[in-house]
Amino acid sequence: MVNEFLLKEFGNRIRTLRIQANLSQEKLSFKTGFHRTYIGMIERGERNISLTNIAVFAKVFGMNISELLNFQEQNPTLNFNLYELKTER
Repeated sequence: MVNEFLLKEFGNRIRTLRIQANLSQEKLSFKTGFHRTYIGMIERGERNISLTNIAVFAKVFGMNISELLNFQEQNPTLNFNLYELKTER
């Protein structure tokens, strides 16, 4: 899948923040209003979520969207050259 890398990085970020907040997927589902299985799919990089849903996660974790999308905080060696544009296929 094209850009699977980006979905997995976002999922890892959500999982890390959830664990740091001492939340289960079920507790996070109550806070976000999303189904627990949806959160699991996000954490595994199986869902490409909307910007509005990203904003919900940012609010729940008490940060702005740009902070939430700062994947290099948890993975300083992250290389965005792995992100492939659809036009580069």
